[in-house]
Amino acid sequence: MFVDRSLENGSSLVAALRELGFDLTDIQASEIERGKDFVQLKNGPFDLDLIFAPDGIERFEDAWDRRVEVEGFPVCHIDDIISSKEAAGRERDRESLPRLRAFRDYWIQEAKRKKL
Repeated sequence: MFVDRSLENGSSLVAALRELGFDLTDIQASEIERGKDFVQLKNGPFDLDLIFAPDGIERFEDAWDRRVEVEGFPVCHIDDIISSKEAAGRERDRESLPRLRAFRDYWIQEAKRKKL
């Protein structure tokens, strides 16, 4: 989950995660509140990665402007996801790029088809 870094957001997120059943340590809560670049949670009802500073995306506001809605939920635009994977440069990210690009091409074609 890509989250805008702010103290207010971090505090609200900690409260929401605890309400969902995450057993946050004081260290994890502090990291979330201050917007640590990456926080991985495995102590709740599901695993969750919180990303406050993804590679390849300069500002949250820019990514938010490009977001798409999927079943009522805001989701990063596929181009931002691809940019982040390219910038990260990890092997598993490089391996996922062909599938992500193929999905982007499919998505573009479907959008064009629906407009016709």
